[in-house]
Amino acid sequence: MKNKGIYLALAAAVISGFAVFFNKFAGKGFGDSYVFTTVKNIPVATIFLSIMFLPRFFKELKNLRRREWTYLLSIGIIGGSIPFLMFFKGLTMTSAVSAAFIHKTLFIWVGILAFLFLREKLGWPQITAFGFLFFGNLVLSGFNGLKFGTGEFLILGATLLWSVEYILAKKVLADVSSEIVGWARMFFGSIALVLFILVTGRGEGLANINLLQLKWTLISSLLLFGYVFTWYKALKLESASLVTCFLVPASLITTLLNSLFITGQFTVSELLGSLLFSTALVLFYKFRPKAELYGPAAKTI
Repeated sequence: MKNKGIYLALAAAVISGFAVFFNKFAGKGFGDSYVFTTVKNIPVATIFLSIMFLPRFFKELKNLRRREWTYLLSIGIIGGSIPFLMFFKGLTMTSAVSAAFIHKTLFIWVGILAFLFLREKLGWPQITAFGFLFFGNLVLSGFNGLKFGTGEFLILGATLLWSVEYILAKKVLADVSSEIVGWARMFFGSIALVLFILVTGRGEGLANINLLQLKWTLISSLLLFGYVFTWYKALKLESASLVTCFLVPASLITTLLNSLFITGQFTVSELLGSLLFSTALVLFYKFRPKAELYGPAAKTI
């Protein structure tokens, strides 16, 4: 399928939009955001681990080189543990709409890093599309509704770490299956999260999960698995800056869900934001950047 990577990125955006809205409420059921983050990540790591026992992936794992293992371990720490702690702590301190806006600035940071380290070419059409995406995201969030406090800065920090993760992932995906990269992110990340919970004296929270919390966890875990699975497949097929741009409309989904279930109102800003997103994505797709990722001149991280 010619545009399979873009369709997968859009699927990841839909899942992300629902997940940010849902996790805002799911986290409240736990009280401790760190415990919630760890509990919901463990099932995802378990699902990916079971996939690794399939003959195809088990054989690939055995043939990985030391350099590739280094990348995978780094992805687990940089992308699968620390930013999750930061993001979900921040999510308890700000609104889902603000969190979605900050998280969806990811395309800016990935675009810059992809230009510097992956040699992805960005011309004026792409930069103009970036502007449309940012402005559309701002319109959705509300010009007066954004305030920067501790929660917002935690989410921004998580977003920056995830942007670094995606650059590392794009490099290793040249030679490694997306399922293995997804497994590394969630498996090594979950180990780090469990160690954090134990060291900080929150182990009791893991052992005393009630039925209601378990239901929240399973739904949240399924959303996370769907996101990681589709996102890494999209990242393997298309340039990092392109697929990250197609992730931005997730904030539109979060905003629409907020309007439907919280405020009960649909606004002109939502219509304007969707038009800006559509314009940007068409522009970015038509002048999609080319990546010269792994030639002799490629920079290393």
